[in-house]
Amino acid sequence: MATASETTLVNTHNESGTKWWTRFLDPSERTLAVLLLMPAALLLTLIIVYPVCRLIWTSFQNLSLTSGVPAAFAGLENYSLMLEDPVFWETTWNTILITLITVPGALFVGLALALMANLPFNVKWPVRLSLLIPWALPLSFAGLIFAWFFHSEYGVVNDVLRRIGIEGVIWFNSANWAFAAICLTIIWKTSSFMALIILAGLQTIPRSLYEAADVDGAGRLRQFFEITLPLLKPAIVVALIFRTITALQTFDIPFTMTRGGPGTSTATLAMYIHQNTVDFLDLGYGSALAVVMFVLSMGVTAVYLRMIRAKG
Repeated sequence: MATASETTLVNTHNESGTKWWTRFLDPSERTLAVLLLMPAALLLTLIIVYPVCRLIWTSFQNLSLTSGVPAAFAGLENYSLMLEDPVFWETTWNTILITLITVPGALFVGLALALMANLPFNVKWPVRLSLLIPWALPLSFAGLIFAWFFHSEYGVVNDVLRRIGIEGVIWFNSANWAFAAICLTIIWKTSSFMALIILAGLQTIPRSLYEAADVDGAGRLRQFFEITLPLLKPAIVVALIFRTITALQTFDIPFTMTRGGPGTSTATLAMYIHQNTVDFLDLGYGSALAVVMFVLSMGVTAVYLRMIRAKG
């Protein structure tokens, strides 16, 4: 009887070992999916989840590298200081205003450029390649170029205005004119990105729909509103998501054009974060500001995704 029980235990052990090796060598679809996604999940945890968690934790600390005092837990002190900080409210409003102006502006200009690039040219690649030029330029380089364009003495814009009989403007001495120059620059820089995404969406629309509309006697304008625009909505929403997030993080163009001046009238939230963390070395308060920007970006993304789900 003892021998039989020992044999049973050995067989059970061998069967369990065989099953383990069988599962490893020939995994199920679910196990295979977990194994394949695990490296990506670990990588995302390393480069996204950990930095975000570290940022949130730092925002609850008094951590200034210039004070010489070790970091100490401060609770919501940084956030309460933020609510009383007029520069925070001004830079946040500037950021929101830039987003509200440049995102629709880039969408309309990008839609027009995409429709032009989708016309039946004999040679299409030079037209479509030209859409890449503004997007390929570094943001700081684009800011420097347009800072020269809007220069009050030798800028191209004032030169053109004088030639048509209009007095030139001192763009960067006025808060409103400086803000307008920044918005125009951002629209020029980002409209090509919107155009490329919308152009990709135009390529997916079947040509047969337009041919059927021609047979039914529908004009170009009616075809645009009843065929092109409805079928472009997914591409437009994707373009809006990416463009809105980058607009909320605007830094390079205002920084290179005005340094936030005059005063802080053209400073953005990203510039204020840079000032606190890099210039003032106040990592606690700078992290709290960065958390606010992160929440704004995630909130906008959630709204867009909810719109997509509702339409779906």
